[in-house]
Amino acid sequence: MTAGRSRPFDPAAVTTVLCDADGTLFPSEEPAYAVSVDVTNRFLAGLGAERAFAPDELQRMTNGKNFRAAAAELATGYRRELTRADLEDWVAEEKDVVTAHLRTVLRPDPAVRGPLERLSGRFALATVTSSASSRLAACLEVTGLAQLFDADRRFSAEDSLTEPTSKPDPAVYVHAGCALGVGPADAVAVEDSVNGARSAVAAGYPTIGILQFVPEADRRARAEVLHEVGVAAVVESWADAERLLR
Repeated sequence: MTAGRSRPFDPAAVTTVLCDADGTLFPSEEPAYAVSVDVTNRFLAGLGAERAFAPDELQRMTNGKNFRAAAAELATGYRRELTRADLEDWVAEEKDVVTAHLRTVLRPDPAVRGPLERLSGRFALATVTSSASSRLAACLEVTGLAQLFDADRRFSAEDSLTEPTSKPDPAVYVHAGCALGVGPADAVAVEDSVNGARSAVAAGYPTIGILQFVPEADRRARAEVLHEVGVAAVVESWADAERLLR
């Protein structure tokens, strides 16, 4: 997918904020990869991989994609074909392991909840994720954000579409916009990952890149790539995003 260019936006015209989840609303990516790595390495061994991968390697390879998309991409790389049944078994196992772990490690974060609560007084909030709906629900619950995102304003590339997909495919953003009755003129996306930003930009939405949970050492490089793929702005935190949107 080629990079697009996020359209500029007028905060006064925005009615809806479409929030990515993992790495944007909560710091779930590193702990998710820490336990997903066992499932992924067993999957890779079945493909003929000659070595195991560390969590940070897998994160660099697949950041912003769900396990379904990563597994299919890895199988293609090893020139192996997966049956749908095999893929579904691996997807279900990885989802259960990661969701259970995230329930134990994520906590409410005032630096996220405070700005979002204030933004919810002016904007409708929705979340648009590549992750499964059950994982999203668990993360929103344990981080104290569930009440800010009604069930009908949660969209999953894994579960909300007729055919599961993953960012950078823009399908989940297109679906969310149709379901909510909003478009690029009155909604803005917030994304932390490059693949997530590509998804939102390809769907036409003005996109804010956020570095809240990006490691400090990686922020400059991430910001540069987010600009390259077409975000309208990059902010350091949800406090900065709140100021920009107001």
